Amino acid sequence: MNILLLEDDLILSAELCKFLESNNFTCDKIYDGETFLRQIKNNSYDLYLLDINVPKINGLDVCQTIRSFDKNTPIIIISAYGDLSDKKNAFTRLADDYLVKPFQFEELLLRMNSLLRRKSPSEKSDQEIIRVDDLIINKTEQKVFRAGNEIALTLKEFQLLVYLAEAQGRTVSKQQITEHVWEHNFNTNTNTVEVYINFLRKKIDKDFKVKLIHTRSGFGYYLSPL
Repeated sequence: MNILLLEDDLILSAELCKFLESNNFTCDKIYDGETFLRQIKNNSYDLYLLDINVPKINGLDVCQTIRSFDKNTPIIIISAYGDLSDKKNAFTRLADDYLVKPFQFEELLLRMNSLLRRKSPSEKSDQEIIRVDDLIINKTEQKVFRAGNEIALTLKEFQLLVYLAEAQGRTVSKQQITEHVWEHNFNTNTNTVEVYINFLRKKIDKDFKVKLIHTRSGFGYYLSPL
């Protein structure tokens, strides 16, 4: 299980990660909210631990941003703020749990394991969030983000992007695209596929230095930052 910790207290951060790693977790530690949000764009985690009072972007705003594209990954707030209003604010931002500092590490571990058990095996195996570099595809919400900015796609554009992303860098032919995206229910020719690929490129790649949608001449298309 991979944990991402947002905590600007260097000593607490180091001790907490050491404890989690001794209990068979991996733990990455981040000290400010801005860096934290950049980190989750390129990496997949099973649970987030967020302090509130951190530099640049506070933990509550980080929580709210995560929930805009990821409804499922558990979030636990760890904070010195213990008033009911603070807890209410956190749960309003859709945090899953709230633990007031100072706390016993063992209690945090119990709460983490409880949240992680709620994720059924089917949820874990059928990942609804796809990440490719700084591109995030939320299959459940049918939303797409790049570098934190939402990109509006038509339904067919979204389905095409998901199909390319789920190929995990493998090249897919125009024939495969028509079979899986249009399901032979549409009079699709090679020009139609090319047109939709160009639509996606204008929305996904045009304004970014790193291009994600590539053509393999004579074979088809693939989605990759390389």
